[in-house]
Amino acid sequence: MIDMKKVSEISTTKIWLKKLLLVCLATVFFVASGQGQLVHADSSGKFNMSYIFLGSPQSYITQVDRTKGSLNVVSPSYFNLSADGNLKLSSSIEVAFVVEMHKRGIKVVPFLGNEWDRGIGTMALHNAEALSTQLAKAVSDYKLDGVHVNIENVPDTERAAYTNLVRLLRSKLPASAEVSVAIPANPDKVTTGWTSAYDLPALAAVSDYLLLMAYDESYPGDPTPGPVASLPFVKASIEYALTQIPAAKLVLGIPFYGRYWNGQASSNGAGISNQSAEQLIAKYSGTIRYDAGAQSPVGTFTIHPGDASTSLSGQKLPAGSYTVWYENEQSIKAKLSLVQAYGLKGSGSWSLNQETPDTWSYYSLWLDGFRFADVQSHWAEPSVLAVASRGWMLGTAPDRFAPDAALTRAEAAAILVRVLGFAGETGAAPVSFTDVPPSHWAWHDIAVAQQHGLIQGISDVHFAPDAPMTREQLCALLSRALGLTSPAAGGAKLSYPDVPAGSWSYGPIAALSARGLVDGFADGTFGPGAAITRAQMAALLTRAVPLVASVRPAG
Repeated sequence: MIDMKKVSEISTTKIWLKKLLLVCLATVFFVASGQGQLVHADSSGKFNMSYIFLGSPQSYITQVDRTKGSLNVVSPSYFNLSADGNLKLSSSIEVAFVVEMHKRGIKVVPFLGNEWDRGIGTMALHNAEALSTQLAKAVSDYKLDGVHVNIENVPDTERAAYTNLVRLLRSKLPASAEVSVAIPANPDKVTTGWTSAYDLPALAAVSDYLLLMAYDESYPGDPTPGPVASLPFVKASIEYALTQIPAAKLVLGIPFYGRYWNGQASSNGAGISNQSAEQLIAKYSGTIRYDAGAQSPVGTFTIHPGDASTSLSGQKLPAGSYTVWYENEQSIKAKLSLVQAYGLKGSGSWSLNQETPDTWSYYSLWLDGFRFADVQSHWAEPSVLAVASRGWMLGTAPDRFAPDAALTRAEAAAILVRVLGFAGETGAAPVSFTDVPPSHWAWHDIAVAQQHGLIQGISDVHFAPDAPMTREQLCALLSRALGLTSPAAGGAKLSYPDVPAGSWSYGPIAALSARGLVDGFADGTFGPGAAITRAQMAALLTRAVPLVASVRPAG
């Protein structure tokens, strides 16, 4: 039986590093609800951006917040072009939105588009000197974070002019500003036409990244139903791009839309959001099959005369039989896996407000190569992703994290070793605990943690590596290491019915509670004997990120 008092008795002479670590953890430990705070994407994971094109400006913040902190950059349609190739600011531009994104740690890099108009796009390239100056001024005036160039359908004779515009932008914008370019998919390696108007090596040299628009395999007016982005199409497009530029400069574009056909030429390949596709298939009792070759879903449904009507883009859908190729969880995951497979910089998506609501329950996990099925839609998903990306916590299996499992003492030791940067150390003295043989998975981590004074056993010879860590144990560890004492007589008393004044952990819990470091549950209890879950540990570590850097050894 574990001696809880022994667990809590940590020498006050332990090394300074231990105390600093516990200070970090104490300031962020335990949220009464058990819910993690929103954690936004950061440099420890793959880059992720998305375009904002649909919906009112008033909906933009909501669109972004639905991504659950997955984005580094948003690219709204703020930069348009006049007929003579000058900048025309969109009426949707709002400084308040930019401010809100910056509060969330998200950069705002509007895209410059020509709406497929060849004449306007060409005029813009010929007006590069003035246009680049206008863009630089707009970036400064509206506190924006750069320019994303998305000029399409210009002749291949404008190849040098295209590069010149991007080069001028790079020279006129602050060094901290982003300059990026959207490039077309070229799976067939064509050397003429508008897809050849991009000098990929030259553009990459003056850009932060190139976003590969690996979609529109089927297109508006296409008479033959087919996928927007089959996996073979996407792979071939990536592989061609990688013959021209480094993988670290390539961002994979992923569609949040599909296309439909209904037997009318005017509707061939008309666009439809993933969200609308699934809603229509369900509304009209359609069927869905997953095409194994294309790695894309295809749905069919029929609107009969007299059925409830539906409108898309302001147009009522006529009665008839419909075929819809679009993207779902399975197909998007297949594409996200290519980011890891090819070592790409990250992903981008066209566009927000078209995805299905469940998209952000898995997107970041798969983008970063963590296929934890049991974390999708879990409250701690952002925190799990954050610590997994840093290598602080690992899965229990390739597809499992076990977020609600109790955190064991061995896991806690291993996590602390990784957090502090000691995982690569060799030459640690053998552990003195008889219940931690060399065959135990955490033997090395426990040895390193013991050597650095981070842990202590439940006795001189026992560590209990597989026992769960409880809330009261951790409070005892923290209060002892931080030299905290319980409130003086007459001070505020603990109101938790499950922590009586005579219990061994009353003092440590009171000490931390009085300082606002821990809290109880919504039902008024503290749950002193409750185990710390892996999800709670992930949330704790995520909140400690800003402080951990000051604790880790240099280098």
